[in-house]
Amino acid sequence: MRLKGKSIAILIAEGVEDYEYFVPMMRLQEEGAKVLSAAMDLKTFKGKNGLAVTPDTTIESLKEKDLFAIILPGGWAPDKLRRYDVVKNIVREMDAANKIVGIICHGGSIAVSAGIIKKGQRVTGSVGIKDDMVNVGGVWADEAAFREGNQVWGRVVADIPDFNRELVKALVEGLS
Repeated sequence: MRLKGKSIAILIAEGVEDYEYFVPMMRLQEEGAKVLSAAMDLKTFKGKNGLAVTPDTTIESLKEKDLFAIILPGGWAPDKLRRYDVVKNIVREMDAANKIVGIICHGGSIAVSAGIIKKGQRVTGSVGIKDDMVNVGGVWADEAAFREGNQVWGRVVADIPDFNRELVKALVEGLS
């Protein structure tokens, strides 16, 4: 229960990669975190693999000062979410405040649109967005998961255990 009482938002939309959403959410809950599933509205939708997802709150209602971290799972959702200023703004605010931003698979496309990839920093994710991340100055690393500053990167679904380990380690280190 190392994260007891800490609020962590996961940004979601229809087509979110179910595993990249549910597995980190459950792992963070195991550590006692209050996980907020945040979407553009509160309608139930289906993830990429058909699981029902019901948001707890809207992305618009999120405030950086109230959050300990933010997670950007993959699937088809990031391509939808990256179009909204409210999404890009909360991601930028969290990154600027040096709070943990967890990014896995296609979640990196939100990082690209939010402008939080610094020139020369390591990035990973789905090979489908590799060019986008390299074109904004990221250095592609074909690694399962790693931490780069306040950002925790994960490659794909198969790497969720590695991503979760890096994520929880970074979050716990943020407590000290």
